[in-house]
Amino acid sequence: MSDIIQLLPDSIANQIAAGEVVQRPASAVKELLENAIDAGANKIQLIIKDAGKALIQVIDNGCGMSVTDARMCFERHATSKVRKAEDLFAIRTMGFRGEAMASIAAIAQVEMRSRRHEDELGTRIEIEGSEVILQEPVATPEGTSICIKNLFYNTPARRNFLKSNPAEMRHIIDEFQRVAMANPSVSFTLHHDGAEIYRLPASVLKQRIVHLFGNNYNERLIPVEEETSIINLKGFIGKPQFAKKTRGEQFFFVNNRYIKDPYLNHAVNRAYEELLAEENFPLYVLFIDIDPAKIDVNVHPTKTEIKYLDEKSIYAILHSAVKRSLGRFNISPTIDFDQETGFSSMITPMQPEEIVPPSISFNPDFNPFAGDKPVSTRDAAYASFTKNYGGGGGMSASTKNWGSLYEIAEHQPAAQSSLDLPATQNDDVFAPVQKQLMQLHNRYIISQIKSGLMLIDQQAAHERILYERFSLHLEDRKGASQQSLFPQTVTLSPNDYELARSLLEDIKSLGFEVREFGKNTLVIEGIPVDLGSSNINETQLFEHLIEGFKNSQQELKLDKRDALARSMARNSAIKNGTVLSQTEMNTLIEQLFACKTPNFSISGKPVIQTIGLTELDKKFDK
Repeated sequence: MSDIIQLLPDSIANQIAAGEVVQRPASAVKELLENAIDAGANKIQLIIKDAGKALIQVIDNGCGMSVTDARMCFERHATSKVRKAEDLFAIRTMGFRGEAMASIAAIAQVEMRSRRHEDELGTRIEIEGSEVILQEPVATPEGTSICIKNLFYNTPARRNFLKSNPAEMRHIIDEFQRVAMANPSVSFTLHHDGAEIYRLPASVLKQRIVHLFGNNYNERLIPVEEETSIINLKGFIGKPQFAKKTRGEQFFFVNNRYIKDPYLNHAVNRAYEELLAEENFPLYVLFIDIDPAKIDVNVHPTKTEIKYLDEKSIYAILHSAVKRSLGRFNISPTIDFDQETGFSSMITPMQPEEIVPPSISFNPDFNPFAGDKPVSTRDAAYASFTKNYGGGGGMSASTKNWGSLYEIAEHQPAAQSSLDLPATQNDDVFAPVQKQLMQLHNRYIISQIKSGLMLIDQQAAHERILYERFSLHLEDRKGASQQSLFPQTVTLSPNDYELARSLLEDIKSLGFEVREFGKNTLVIEGIPVDLGSSNINETQLFEHLIEGFKNSQQELKLDKRDALARSMARNSAIKNGTVLSQTEMNTLIEQLFACKTPNFSISGKPVIQTIGLTELDKKFDK
């Protein structure tokens, strides 16, 4: 039998390696931007066409490359950042494996122009599928320009797995934001299909965060800074009231490298305990500077995971630093009353001699039983009760009208609105006997039924009603709109704006009247009729709609329309604590039992609970 094991050609080996390094256009963007940072550039331009499928171009003013280096950079395991094995434990650069350029050249058409500062001419190289097509000297500015065209052109299966343009563009923006945030001293620009998405001047970290996410983030940030023998920590955390339902604005950087670490994320979340509502996530941008010998970054193809030599100590330092910053800026309560400012407005400084002790006055001749009115039978009964069971022998002034309790008991209860619900076979849950409704703690609706009583969660019920209604609108594309008297503008982050653009047709199907208006801005001219005529903040509603959509897709992996309907229902439903009239409760219950699935909320939890008479009798030992 002949030998069957053989070495793969370099072109095939590079394509296999590309499957790990370059998963989508955003992966190529990340590698090129990090290479530009390692080259010492202080000005970087990113140009994207067709969400990176047609063109990805990165232009920097870094150190550039010689003729030999320009050719060698496309070879596998060719790098300027590692010379010996020990260098792997002293890595300060973003790249070090020497695989990115070879992997990209294997699956795309690449053109590179590069010139060093001391050279008069640069080098131009064209490569397709790992094969060099052209190499020649060329006049070019200092630095490097790399164009990646037709990504995955020779691996159509990988290209078919790419998402829609807006989805891929959001991934590119995510990678751009991470690199730009880690390097605030570098100027960045981002263009997509001829439109400028970002223009970020060189600045400090706080200004870079504001430029990336919007001017309203300036008031949301709390500085964090801690220096220890193990790590140096700096950055910003967000105030609890600005927490969101998604984790999108959480960034950890270790030695300026973006990482994902659930263990450290838990340390930050613990510091926010009892400050955040359930399922809310705080903003944080935290930089950890640590000795490279104490970490290992070579554990994941995308280099977003790190192993630490002493992760428990890092956890403790991170948790205490965040907790202290929250307390220092009076976000969480402090035990040190000398620093507590909450009581300062309640105390008026006075000299001791000016303080007058309170005086007590009373009428020694006062007789509570004095009067012309004879003691009634009910008064005698009350005196007998207090004598036998405590409470004093006489009737105090504050209880002189206790007899009115009997008058209240003698009145017949007022008639309440009836609850007319559709009859269902063999199910008395939906058939209240006396059709009386009551609201409990402004959260639950109570109704009497034949077998006992029924409790309905009013918020979950309304969410179920709106979810099925919005799902129908998205299906038949006939959501009615209520025109706004004064149209509102909403400015989103570039990432959310791309998401909103991709959802625009479905959002209009819900009943919104929305149109694009300049850079990252939309104009809301109408809202769904289903939301009623109450005073609604259209801007907040739209922002919460986008945020809820991202949360539904992340947590439940739902399709686009289902996630949109859920987000709209959650943000539009009445909340716990809302007082409802009898008519509103009747309408809510009628619409709930007209739903396809009235018993369960959109999160799968019960909407209706029944308590039978037998169960109630057991409570009273009957």
